[in-house]
Amino acid sequence: MNLESIYKECKAYLSGHFLLSSGKHSGFYLQSAKVLENPQLADKLCKELSLVIEQYGLDFDSICSPALGGILAGYELARACKKRFIFTERVNGKMTLRRGFEVKDKEKFIICEDIITTGGSALESAKVLEDLGAVVVGFAALANRGFCAVKNLNTNSKVNAKLPENLPLFALGNFDFEIYDEEHCPFCKEGSKAVKPGSRTN
Repeated sequence: MNLESIYKECKAYLSGHFLLSSGKHSGFYLQSAKVLENPQLADKLCKELSLVIEQYGLDFDSICSPALGGILAGYELARACKKRFIFTERVNGKMTLRRGFEVKDKEKFIICEDIITTGGSALESAKVLEDLGAVVVGFAALANRGFCAVKNLNTNSKVNAKLPENLPLFALGNFDFEIYDEEHCPFCKEGSKAVKPGSRTN
């Protein structure tokens, strides 16, 4: 499965000057919503991801995603794995479990995102669940932006990676885009203004 080709065919592989959810800037952006708007394609991708996880024999009970971007990927992955699905969401800037969702003591979770950059949002979701007595056993995403180590792709983590190294991350593809702090962004120095095509502001 060539994930890059799929994103390009779906017009989800964008080039320009982008502000990422992490606050950093990049010349490329993966708009997974354009991929996941096709239910048949979403089903195909998440079934493939479920097979990757199955190959490693990871034991888990449920899947949780941080809203908003991870919900479709997480739901489809849970469906493929025949597991329960819940999601966390930010309330006044703090990641929270709402809507009557409950977590059992020692319930084993995979945290699923559409895209993992540094893993910050996934880690916030993991902490919410762990504070409620759950156990996070791994992470999953359709794609990794090159910072976190991906178990099935044998990639290494970079300095900005936030996911714990003792837990596996599974992904269908790795996109190693260059990202910049605003003060070091070459696009900003050229006078360009970063746009944010993600889910938090539009």
